[in-house]
Amino acid sequence: MKFQRRKKEKIDISVTSMIDVVFLLLIFFMVTTSFTRQSELKINLPEAKGSEAEDYPKTVTMEINAKGVYNLIASDGQSHFLPDQSRDTLTRELTKLASQGKDIPFIINADGKTPLQTVITVLEVAKAIGFDHVTFPTQEPNTEE
Repeated sequence: MKFQRRKKEKIDISVTSMIDVVFLLLIFFMVTTSFTRQSELKINLPEAKGSEAEDYPKTVTMEINAKGVYNLIASDGQSHFLPDQSRDTLTRELTKLASQGKDIPFIINADGKTPLQTVITVLEVAKAIGFDHVTFPTQEPNTEE
């Protein structure tokens, strides 16, 4: 008796749909990822010529935008928006941070158009609490005209 052999079907695995799903997942994760920012205030630093600042591992940074709104960034990088812009609130928050150490640099990032009284208030409070090393960062002047 002669048996006929069945023809073996060629097995073909289509990966096209799997690739489509992977690309859709990639796009989904790219769109839904949130990026954290160090700073929430838009600040245009004043221009000045000078040397590069020293790099310190820990700093306390006070950002002041053009409208005089404070944003306090602790030495651990956490941003602390002040509930109101009063001197008492500023004193209370800086006193909390001073418990970590008063010898760390206190940086005031003030916008070029910030009211001078706002900057002076921050300086007075920082001095009263005991921060000795206060700096003002600037940016290089734009010489292209």
